[in-house]
Amino acid sequence: MITLNVELGRRSYPIFIGSGLLGTPDLLTPYLDGRDCLVLSTETVAPVYLEPLRAMLGNSRVETMTLPDGETSKTVGSLESILDFMVEKKYSRDGVVITLGGGVIGDVGGFAAAIYQRGVDFIQVPTTLLAQVDSSVGGKTGVNHPGGKNLIGAFHQPRCVLSDTDTLRTLPDRELSAGLAEIVKYGLIADAGFFSWLEEQAPALLKRDPASLDYAVRRSCEIKARVVAEDETEQGIRAMLNFGHTFGHAIERCMGYGQWLHGEAVAAGMCMAAEFSQRMGWIGAEDIQRIRHLLTRLNLPDQPPALNPGDFMAAMSLDKKVIGGEIRLVLLTGLGSVRVTADYPSHELLDMLSAQFIL
Repeated sequence: MITLNVELGRRSYPIFIGSGLLGTPDLLTPYLDGRDCLVLSTETVAPVYLEPLRAMLGNSRVETMTLPDGETSKTVGSLESILDFMVEKKYSRDGVVITLGGGVIGDVGGFAAAIYQRGVDFIQVPTTLLAQVDSSVGGKTGVNHPGGKNLIGAFHQPRCVLSDTDTLRTLPDRELSAGLAEIVKYGLIADAGFFSWLEEQAPALLKRDPASLDYAVRRSCEIKARVVAEDETEQGIRAMLNFGHTFGHAIERCMGYGQWLHGEAVAAGMCMAAEFSQRMGWIGAEDIQRIRHLLTRLNLPDQPPALNPGDFMAAMSLDKKVIGGEIRLVLLTGLGSVRVTADYPSHELLDMLSAQFIL
């Protein structure tokens, strides 16, 4: 087992990464102390992993609640159902919410923990690659709104994150690739050497080689933990973690949440961001070719769906990085480095979208 730490003073917490962690005695004991636990999971994940998790919860009172899989559960309605359940079961402020599943269950469950009785503890047990390398770390919680993705939420750090990489063995191929998109992102924004390693290890990652996956999860979490420790609430440098997401979130909204997986939309969004970076003169055509080649090898899209440029711009304008009506973009200044900026000719963005979306 590898233990990383997210250094946030009194809110610091460990990330446990390794094989066979679910069911390991005493790993969660320091965070429970007999307190009431609510395990939130999904209809697909709970039958496989709920019992090993329950075995780790000792003498705590444990209630479980499951939601349907996918983005359709990341709604205010789901949030209300969780809060109603907690009130019905008389959870107090010393209760603990444990989210078992992918990014959706972690986000909505974490948000419920953030606002129930003004905040209760929660623990993340991510079972998808995307959740293990991204959404479970950093304290972003929330739900979608018809007007945009993650528009309603709060920062609420978990007490710990337990990433059992054995859960990736049962992950559908499409979900595995979606998680790999976020891993590629870390190489592009912060570690060119890691990006090169991913190019070499792409076949092993798709075959779920344990050593390759363990390293990919570890390195991704190291990068994210460092950024979060420096800028917990995204006032500055943390925005770099959204590379590809302004475009990707717009794809998800325009297509309807759940039609494209988050990682698929981010993959196409990273290619769009890379193309705009080239328009700014910051990277070359060879860089874009390498990015597209790696993503397609990982069974990810390198082009967005055909959409109306005006609708796409409108969706982008609802991004949380918009300040004063200006769309801030995370753009590449080279492989392994990025810049967050709104300092670009606005017509260039619409020109690119108009050329991109050939209807």
